Amino acid sequence: MTHMLLPLESYRLAQYAVPVACFVCGQGNAFDTERCRYCQAPMALTYQASSLKCEPQVLAVMAAAKAGKTAYLGVLTDMLARQSGKIQMLARGAFSIAMQQTAVSSLARGFFPPRTPDDAAHWNWTHCRITKGRRRALELILPDIAGETISSEIEHPQTSPMTRALLGRSTAAMILLDASRLVEGDRQPDFFGLKAVSYLCEMYSDRKRSWSRRPIALVFTKADQAESCFDDPLAFARRYAPGLWHHCRERLRLYQFFATSISGGEAYFRDVAGRRPIPLRIEPRGTVEPFDWLLSHLK
Repeated sequence: MTHMLLPLESYRLAQYAVPVACFVCGQGNAFDTERCRYCQAPMALTYQASSLKCEPQVLAVMAAAKAGKTAYLGVLTDMLARQSGKIQMLARGAFSIAMQQTAVSSLARGFFPPRTPDDAAHWNWTHCRITKGRRRALELILPDIAGETISSEIEHPQTSPMTRALLGRSTAAMILLDASRLVEGDRQPDFFGLKAVSYLCEMYSDRKRSWSRRPIALVFTKADQAESCFDDPLAFARRYAPGLWHHCRERLRLYQFFATSISGGEAYFRDVAGRRPIPLRIEPRGTVEPFDWLLSHLK
């Protein structure tokens, strides 16, 4: 009879007995889990946050589907990562470069980046270190949540507990609105912005936690197709999104309208997926300004 000696590794069981709370939703996970089993956020966010002296702040980015959210965030992070100006970004972790890489690679091939999948396991998360002038460095998390998920949670609160938890712990927010649809007479971006602001303001009844006191940047995307938007974003909002403009004036204390665009024009072609827009040239404009304004109001 052959006898074998096997090492007793009971210490591994002890590691599984202590749950690791997810940074985003707070639910417990095993120590070797790659993504949170509840919200699918990378657990690397949790481990990186625990190693820092100051807890990272979260910047919520809200947009309806096809508003240009992924393209905007991808180009923004690429510009901040490459420039040597007053604002610089240093990505933490390989997963934090995925959104930047996807957007830049797609635009280099002459296409806009694909829409963010509804499956939370495929969302992009960017954890970065932001330095601005002589101010101390700021740890920031930028999530790229699917537009359909955001719209569903706004329309039917509590349908996406992860989205609500993420918005609840966010320090500031960007609400992206499609300017090209507004100038065509489509009121849907106005309605989305109105619902988004209402949702945030009604999230908490406590004044100290209220979103009415947090900075919110309202950004008109695809403004290259609505040139007057660049001249005066506030006047553009008053004319084309009157419901949102009035709601912000009545319910928010710290907000500002901005205009941005990634391309200098668009064309369309048809394939098996239907009618798709393609950028004629890449000319980012007004990309950093909303982000810079939010940074100036973050502690």
